[in-house]
Amino acid sequence: MCNGGNVAAVVLDNLGLFADVDLSVFANLTMLVKLSMANNSIAGKIPNNIDSFKSLEYLDLSGNLFASSLPPDVGKLGSLKNLSLAGNNFSGPIPDTISGLISIQSLDLSHNSFSGPLPSSLMKLIGLVYLNLSVNGFTKKIPKGFEMMENLEVLDLHGNMLDGNLDPQLLLLTTATHVDLSGNLLVNFASQQQKFLPGISESVKYLNLSHNQLTGSLVNEAQIFGNMNVLDLSYNQLSGELPSFNFVYDLQVLKLGNNRFSGFIPNDLLKGDALVLTELDLSGNNLTGSISMITSTTLRTLNLSSNALSGELPFVTGSSAVLDLSNNQFEGNLTRMLKWGNIEYLDLSHNRLSGNIPEVTAQFLRLYHLNLSHNTLIGTLPKVITQFPKTTVLDLSFNQLDGPLLTSLLTLPTIEELHLQNNALVGSIDFSPSASTPKLRVLDLSHNQFGGYFPDGFGSLTALQVLDIAGNNLSGSIPTSMGNVSSLTSLDISENHFTGPLPKNLPNSLQSLNASLNDFSGVVPDNLRKFPLSSFYPGNSELQFPNPPSGSGQASTENHRNKQLKTIIKVVIIVACVVVLVIVILLAMFIYLRAPRKPQAQVTDKDVRRQAQSTPSAFSSREGAGGRVVSAQDVATSRKASSSEIISPDEKMTAITGFSPSKASHFTWSPESGDSYTAESLPRLDVRSPDSLGGELYFLDDTISFTAEELSRAPAEVLGRSSHGTSYRATLDNGLLLTVKWLREGVAKQRKDFTKEAKKFANIRHPNVVGLRGYYWGPTQHEKLILSDYISPGSLASFLYDRPGRKGPPLTWPLRLKISVDIARGLNYLHFDREVPHGNLKASNVLLDGPDLNARVADYCLHRLMTQAGTIEQILDAGVLGYRAPELAASKKPLPSFKSDVYAFGVILLELMTGKCAGDVVSGEDGGVDLTDWVRLKVAEGRGSDCFDNALSAEMGNQVMEKQMKEVLAIALRCIRSVSERPGIKTVYEDLSSI
Repeated sequence: MCNGGNVAAVVLDNLGLFADVDLSVFANLTMLVKLSMANNSIAGKIPNNIDSFKSLEYLDLSGNLFASSLPPDVGKLGSLKNLSLAGNNFSGPIPDTISGLISIQSLDLSHNSFSGPLPSSLMKLIGLVYLNLSVNGFTKKIPKGFEMMENLEVLDLHGNMLDGNLDPQLLLLTTATHVDLSGNLLVNFASQQQKFLPGISESVKYLNLSHNQLTGSLVNEAQIFGNMNVLDLSYNQLSGELPSFNFVYDLQVLKLGNNRFSGFIPNDLLKGDALVLTELDLSGNNLTGSISMITSTTLRTLNLSSNALSGELPFVTGSSAVLDLSNNQFEGNLTRMLKWGNIEYLDLSHNRLSGNIPEVTAQFLRLYHLNLSHNTLIGTLPKVITQFPKTTVLDLSFNQLDGPLLTSLLTLPTIEELHLQNNALVGSIDFSPSASTPKLRVLDLSHNQFGGYFPDGFGSLTALQVLDIAGNNLSGSIPTSMGNVSSLTSLDISENHFTGPLPKNLPNSLQSLNASLNDFSGVVPDNLRKFPLSSFYPGNSELQFPNPPSGSGQASTENHRNKQLKTIIKVVIIVACVVVLVIVILLAMFIYLRAPRKPQAQVTDKDVRRQAQSTPSAFSSREGAGGRVVSAQDVATSRKASSSEIISPDEKMTAITGFSPSKASHFTWSPESGDSYTAESLPRLDVRSPDSLGGELYFLDDTISFTAEELSRAPAEVLGRSSHGTSYRATLDNGLLLTVKWLREGVAKQRKDFTKEAKKFANIRHPNVVGLRGYYWGPTQHEKLILSDYISPGSLASFLYDRPGRKGPPLTWPLRLKISVDIARGLNYLHFDREVPHGNLKASNVLLDGPDLNARVADYCLHRLMTQAGTIEQILDAGVLGYRAPELAASKKPLPSFKSDVYAFGVILLELMTGKCAGDVVSGEDGGVDLTDWVRLKVAEGRGSDCFDNALSAEMGNQVMEKQMKEVLAIALRCIRSVSERPGIKTVYEDLSSI
């Protein structure tokens, strides 16, 4: 846009541009008033000569890939009124010279990596109307002075690490209408611990203080919110009873979830005579009592889940369209629903509801989500549920429903998810294909009593992604029509009576398969041999692999047939060994008697004690019907050696598993589940009972229970080793799978300190964190075991690196992006909810769970259980593998930190982007470099796209995905900066989530 003969504005917004730009090229446009290139994929930095843009009033670079710090000369843009740098990779502090923007009215620096304290010079920008500094890494206290900015209407500081006291004067005197301080570390003003806030300015209409550490009570405080429209205080530590919010006439949205409120819910909140509430969230508190009626005519969304509410369901629900009463103690039947209004979303799961599902429909004409799972409902499926015209999700699982399946549910034109597992449904599953295109994506009919043949109609459900019919009485063969379901990713047909061969045309999209405990025969098709043998065995004794690996699950069926022969062979071997042993003893006695005598050295008690300690008491190496026992001596030495012998880690691994990894390999070996040992040749964890050992088994939660003797009988498959021990997969008698980490001798702290630290990890429960279940403390140094959940199908390393043993096809970009968000979410939980760094983050400690490959971090916080020497060795190991932060290498007594976790996470992001292993040396033009330096060099040369994994080349043709890749690459590079410039995990998590 021109003004006369001069360029007045350059606007390049939303054009999908990919470029590396030097903004100084615009410096000669002396009359330039507006420069805007928002929402592209433009990289670059703000030039140091930015002050030459004398006439600039509007600068918008938001939604790009710019990365630099703010140059001090930015404060010389005295004419600038609007500055937006949101959604880039800017970092470093805000310079004090920002006060020179004397004309600024709107300043948006959100969603970057700015850090350090907020400068007090911001308060000199008295003309500011809009200020957004959210989702960065700002720290320290909120400076005084925001309340004196008379023109300020929006103050948004959410998603930082601001701490200290929440200054009551800020809220009492501000002129802003929108104040968002959520997602920080703010606490109450010191002198106001009992009183939440002294007051709030009448100008504030929107106030969000959620996800902080605020305490106190709201009793007699509700009137201070009298002029607000939206109030969000969720995810704090507020307590006491709830006020009725009388005289709060304008409040439309009230969120108080996930605090510590107790007592009854005030009737006024649900009656709405004097309130205009449209959304109320009281979930995740300690509220009690019953809910007789909801009569509000304005309340559309009501969430009372995860409390201790009891009694019968409310008689009426007013105008509620979204109603969540899950995870309470409601009881009685569902007849109360007869009087309910037009519900669109209803969740009554995890209560104590009983009786039949009533045949009512009028109030459910708009229903799209119904969850009645985990109750004790009985009777047959009501036909009315097939008449809900908009239902997309129906979950009636974990009840006591019986009778036949309403097969018309499978072909409803709107249904996307149907969960009927763990009931007592009977009959066949015959149904005819629908004329309309089916939308059903998830179908779970497992653990019922269905019989008959596998329905051929399943082949018409072409949108199906997850099918689970395990634990029924179905029989016959699997029809070839299942090959039509090209989108299928997870198929579980285990625990039935299926016969015949497995179809050869099952879709290649399958990521999870379980066909075990059936009667299949023939040869496993080529496209199914990528799955572990546990997908087919036990059961299926006639099913064969063309070339089964030695010690495979198929061999276990042969072992079953030849068990008697093996027993005879064992007896012969034992007898032969006894005869040979007797001969050796007699020969030794003969040589001893004939040998000349020498003076004997005196043996002290100390020598005897040392010899006793060198022989493990809790573990022994023996062969028997129970299977091979992996001894502690195997782990520690692998063979008897003189003091001058040094045994390599590879030799130790070979002694245990017969597998010797390459000495150049830096990644933990993790065999395919079920592929390495037969059922009878699996090693067993020989943890004898505490009575004979004096050791004890401790549990960190109350959801599991077994004895040390039961653990000792568990077949244990070697999963891998690290600097602090060896990991095994243990299968208990009751079918429970655990990962058992056998700590190497000398790395664990003393018992008192070990126990104290271990208890801090009790009840760690998060979908992206592997739960610790307990530990075993034996009487000697090598008898320390840590128990955790076993996660299948394997680690990120086993899926990612392009080398022998990789599981499945290359990961797609959407899956890699999801995995990165999952890891960040798990780390965010450890850093903020548990307040501990992971300390040992690497690709082999990121486990992918289930058919969706949900990422879960494992092996966390072990540095809290280990000695200083053990921690240093773990950090050294991380250095060899390429995950150690530079500041740890420079420290004499390094300890894992939150920022070192972020560095390791950045390295994992680079592995996800490149497909390369962090510990490998990457060939470059100037010789070999490590992964981080190689990526930095490529990016510095403007060839960042060359870093991307070749397996992603097809997806790079998609502009959206390519932009996402570049954004994640930029985040990864921020994570591996120096410790002072490195963002916190919360910022990283939010940035990845926004992508």
